Amino acid sequence: MSDLPDTDFTQRFIFDERDVRGELVSLERSYAEVLAKHPYPQPVAQLLGELMAAAALLVGALKFDGLLILQARSEGPIPLLMIECSSERDIRGLARYHAEQIAPDATLGDLMPDGQLALTIDPAQGQRYQGIVDLDGENLSECFTNYFVMSQQVGTRFWLNADGQRARGLLLQQLPADRQKDEDDREDSWKHVTALANTLKAEEQLGLDNETVLHRLYHEDAVRLFDIQPLQFRCSCSRERSGNALVSLGQDDALALATEHGGAIEIDCQFCNQRYLFDETEIAQLFAGGGVDAPSDTRH
Repeated sequence: MSDLPDTDFTQRFIFDERDVRGELVSLERSYAEVLAKHPYPQPVAQLLGELMAAAALLVGALKFDGLLILQARSEGPIPLLMIECSSERDIRGLARYHAEQIAPDATLGDLMPDGQLALTIDPAQGQRYQGIVDLDGENLSECFTNYFVMSQQVGTRFWLNADGQRARGLLLQQLPADRQKDEDDREDSWKHVTALANTLKAEEQLGLDNETVLHRLYHEDAVRLFDIQPLQFRCSCSRERSGNALVSLGQDDALALATEHGGAIEIDCQFCNQRYLFDETEIAQLFAGGGVDAPSDTRH
């Protein structure tokens, strides 16, 4: 076990007298790992951090066994933002961007005009699910809130912030009627807790610990904060997966591609920059059923 302080985790909380639950996320080391893989401009780094925070919150809220994939796409300066987070709480991400088109003060609308946000759940068992919403909010927090307005009856709100060093997020979600049976009381309560969350400034969310944030917002409420749930950057690429990608090309095409590139094919993981090299002998071995020369569970 590492003796470093916990910097990457989610933490659930509930209101004792309201039908509302919440979750907070803090990302530092995993965020730094993602940003270290490519020279992202600050606006891109900020959006990546916010999307990472959203993915971590969603893995906790949706409660499934498998992989959550968030993809934001557009025809603008940022064609793609992508985050994957597993139910084991391994997270990775990347962005594609046109650096010359990105202004330091660009908004989400400037960077991803007419964009769409896709949320995909790839369960370990069962059918894959995908939902899509337009990126028509002023920021990613609004876009995720809009997604849940469209896809679920339960009230759900997001507050996301990132600055290139830290990524933080807050989620609030209505619970089924239990403590509050009157519908008007439930709605008033929901409006109250979300209005208070709206007063949270970006610098407060990024700079304060969870206990302080909750006290700052809800010191008049009885709030229970649960144990932290750690997250970590981990890439799921492997030599075996890269070999399988070559097999999908077909033997003739794979060998021809190797010949074109001096007798070998190099496959780069776009998430972590890990490189996998296959020479012609190794490619032939793949198609002969010999497999690859590294364990199938290689992760880093």
